[in-house]
Amino acid sequence: MSDSQYGPLSQAVVRTLTDKLYEKRKSAALEIERQVRDLLRHQHLAELDRLITVLEGLTVTPNGHNRKGGLIGLAAVAIALGKENCPPYAGKLITPVLTCFDDGDQRVRYYACESLYNIVKICRTASLEHFDVLFDKFWKLASDPDQNVRSGAELLDRLMKEIVAATPTFDLEQLMVLIRERIHTINSSNRKFIISWFHTILKIPDFTVTVYIPEVIDGLFKTLDDPAAVVRETTTAVLVELLHKLAPKEKETVDLGAIINILDHHVAGSSVAARKMALEWMDQILKNYNTAMLPNISAFLVAILPWLYDDTLKAGEINGRLMALVGSDAKIDLDPVVAVLLNYIDHERRETRKAVLRWIRHLHANQPAEMYKKIDLLFPKLVSILCDQADDVLELAIICITDICGQAQQDIDIEGFKLKKEINEELRNVRPYLIQFTINLLQKFRYDSNLLNGRGSSIIRQICLLLDPRDVYYSLATLLPEFDSFATPESSTPTTPPSTSSDLSVDDFIAKMVGILNGILLTAPEMLQLRQKLKNPEDTNHNDLFVCLYRCWSHQPICLMSLCLLSKFYDHAAKLVPRLSEIDVSVQLLTEIDRLVQLIESPILSFVRLDLLDAEYQKPLAAVLSALLMLVPQTDAFNTLLKRLQAIPMLTISAHPHGEHKQSSIDFEKLLAHFDHVTQARIEKSRLNHRKLLDELVANRI
Repeated sequence: MSDSQYGPLSQAVVRTLTDKLYEKRKSAALEIERQVRDLLRHQHLAELDRLITVLEGLTVTPNGHNRKGGLIGLAAVAIALGKENCPPYAGKLITPVLTCFDDGDQRVRYYACESLYNIVKICRTASLEHFDVLFDKFWKLASDPDQNVRSGAELLDRLMKEIVAATPTFDLEQLMVLIRERIHTINSSNRKFIISWFHTILKIPDFTVTVYIPEVIDGLFKTLDDPAAVVRETTTAVLVELLHKLAPKEKETVDLGAIINILDHHVAGSSVAARKMALEWMDQILKNYNTAMLPNISAFLVAILPWLYDDTLKAGEINGRLMALVGSDAKIDLDPVVAVLLNYIDHERRETRKAVLRWIRHLHANQPAEMYKKIDLLFPKLVSILCDQADDVLELAIICITDICGQAQQDIDIEGFKLKKEINEELRNVRPYLIQFTINLLQKFRYDSNLLNGRGSSIIRQICLLLDPRDVYYSLATLLPEFDSFATPESSTPTTPPSTSSDLSVDDFIAKMVGILNGILLTAPEMLQLRQKLKNPEDTNHNDLFVCLYRCWSHQPICLMSLCLLSKFYDHAAKLVPRLSEIDVSVQLLTEIDRLVQLIESPILSFVRLDLLDAEYQKPLAAVLSALLMLVPQTDAFNTLLKRLQAIPMLTISAHPHGEHKQSSIDFEKLLAHFDHVTQARIEKSRLNHRKLLDELVANRI
């Protein structure tokens, strides 16, 4: 080793600089400081360059003490150069130190931190020219296995943040690229490093970070679940502060749609902390931007609908705020909104299902024309809700349905329902929405016997309470006999679980529905006004309804008989009774007669009993009751009816003022022919079914 090898450093200085004792290395560093000042004073810059090169060479030698000496020597050069002279030499001083950060010796790495701290402290802004390399090294040192190295790196990192904060011209874009590349790390130490840098730039007034939010927000929310409490707390503080900056400002643009989509992801994730924070963000964004958020309604709904049951979250507040924004003048694309609502309409949470129904009502009230275009999608789903086990959901679904059905929409072409021409003509005065709902409801009842048997009557009654029962019954009675023409096969009815499928034939289904409708008509309080109108249909201009019901009720002869009694068409009822003997007198028929007798004895049909005292009605009415008496076996119903007939006086108490029957405008001969046709068709179908069963039995035996 010679002086020329290390010139301008002497052999003695180099030997002391590379000694294993720190104090000797420190002494050599002081000598280097003196020598550098001399070189500067005499402007021996070439000599200064060679001195730095010698020190750089020491940092890459195999000997660890040499590397430590080189590091302290480089720091000494920076100190000697001072703030005015150091910037031109920043690269030469910093680069060799960075190499030592990857050293396998933890002491070398520690001294590298110490050396670079002194260099950067002197070079200040000049060191920012190497910021990307420095940042990467600091990032790695943040998770160094040695605590002393990490402590040294933290001091160095803090110094660099101070320099950045004091440099208005700092390239923020460069820093955000570095943060974005590392924001998804899962190491707690590295997360702490990244979050601390983001926290730093948030506090610098000259830096605008809102445009970068979509790039980093996903990683920030993931960090909320970090196992280290300090990381979680810092991240929470960063997100809160960042949210405050996310407000409408001139000359600032931010991709809110991208942010909301990311928030959606974290609301749906497994992290409770992230979910809570994401909903707080969505709530604040909605407050800040109001109607500007209308294009993102579907994304908001995806986030809030599943969590409305949790009062600790902001989902309920967001939902209310969204509804307030959607008025009649709101410009929104309903396609994605309706798609989300239909996706959540059968959600496991009751609060979610209720919210979906309220949204459908709200949209229909404010955007009726656009919602009409979605009716084909909505009605089957709304009908499926009628099976819901929660009563409040069921009631809300019915209210929602009746809201839609009650709307007069003039531009709906009922030809699209693909009904027969004569049926379209019959329904020309019924609101199209009600027609479509009736079709869907009958299909649901047909293929879901549990719904029909359990809630069928209640559903129809509630609908009649909210809509005009005349229109409801007219629509049902017109469409029910035509069920075959619009029925959807069970296998293609997605809303119907196979386990609830009905085994009834179409004819039996129609007969059962007529029985339910007739029972509601004659007993439900909601039907009082309609019963009053049907008592004298000609006087109340309800002949068309009577005829419509007659045609449908022909599928249930005893129900038809009760309709005639309700409408006081006793003469026609007297003509119907003999035809009952031509029908197979089954147990079901006798049961229906028994019910009819009970109805006659009820307060609802008390006027029928009083008509036995009226000269106009006594004879045909007595004939009807006597015929029924002959049909039933000698049961309680027989005894009840017999006593009633025996109570008729020989002379009537009241006489009809005209003394003769009024002529009816209803073509009863035509109606009677219709009844005969329906009855004969049912008999023929029954025979064919029996023959089919017999053929199958014979085939199985063979």
